[in-house]
Amino acid sequence: MQDNTQAISRRESYTPTRWTRFLWWLSTAEPEILADCMIDRNRYAIIGMTVLGTWSFATLAWTYFFSTVVDNGVIAVLLGLFMGGIILTIDRALIKGISKQQKNRWLPLLFRGVLAGVIGIFMAQPALLYLFNKEIHVQISIDNEQRKKDKRQKQDSAWYSQKAPLLQKRKEMQQQLDDRYAEVSAARESFIRETDGTGGSKKIGLKDIAQAKQREYLKLETDYQQQRNGLLPRIQETDSLLRLADAAIQKEQSTFEALLNDGFITRIEALNHLVEQNRSVAYRYYLLVIILLLIELLPVISKSMLPEGTYEEKVKLREKIEKELSRRNHERELALQELYNQSSFEQDADFIRNFIAESGENKKRKMKTRLQEWEEENGGFDDLWNEMKAGYLSKQEN
Repeated sequence: MQDNTQAISRRESYTPTRWTRFLWWLSTAEPEILADCMIDRNRYAIIGMTVLGTWSFATLAWTYFFSTVVDNGVIAVLLGLFMGGIILTIDRALIKGISKQQKNRWLPLLFRGVLAGVIGIFMAQPALLYLFNKEIHVQISIDNEQRKKDKRQKQDSAWYSQKAPLLQKRKEMQQQLDDRYAEVSAARESFIRETDGTGGSKKIGLKDIAQAKQREYLKLETDYQQQRNGLLPRIQETDSLLRLADAAIQKEQSTFEALLNDGFITRIEALNHLVEQNRSVAYRYYLLVIILLLIELLPVISKSMLPEGTYEEKVKLREKIEKELSRRNHERELALQELYNQSSFEQDADFIRNFIAESGENKKRKMKTRLQEWEEENGGFDDLWNEMKAGYLSKQEN
């Protein structure tokens, strides 16, 4: 019969799959240590799944955001992947720093939660724009019409100081013509009634009174035509200036309307208007914000909620070992450097002693030779002493 008994000291041999190692990498775990921790393997795989979900959500949200900004879909995807990678890096840094063994761990945990919340709220915006896309475009149409009206009112207010004097001037000139024309019409009517017998004299035909009224009518008609010929060009000139002002207003209005779009900020404003005006939309909006915010907070929440196991203990012990080894290696390196410096010092000291000892006899011979030369030269002692100091005495090291 085959013997399946294994030695007590033999450890379990576990080889994680590539997928498992990838999840462990997402959860910032050390695979060499985690492979020996049976219970913690699944915990860190769960944390890795939450990071993967947040990473995927961030990539999709940022891709949709950039699709509202740029027209090239490939660029939007690349930018979405880039920003998703940044969010992944931030999430890995957040969960790597969470440890239940830390002192005052609630303060860094609160900071990490606030940071994750800010990122989550911003990432929730593109997702909400995508979910409420149809309703938002309807609201954009309404908002743009209101923007056109507001722009026209502002233009009218801005041009009022220029148009008001022209309008008042035209009104006065037109009123003068209307008043004079009313007088001409009244005179003509009075003349016609006098000729047909319905007037004051009750005589039919062109009698004296009728002729007098005819002269009055013709005089008023002549005055009216003269005044009309004088005022009409001025009225036309004023109308031309008013048309130029209206053309400038219309041109500016057309330029403004061409700038209206459905970009990211415009959609955000439309979404805010929807939330303000519709309670059912507001309820679902805040509910979705909470859900999407939880997606971003999942890695931090999962790392904080899951209990610590043997992996954390092994990491802590391994870190102590590495610190102790680093300290001892530093001490050994320092001792070796001190030994090297001391040995070099001793060797250099022996060399200097030997050098000075060997050079002493040579100095004496040179001194005797110079003294003999000095006696023959019969020179001054001070000059000789200065020469000997400069040529034969050692100089102190600085």
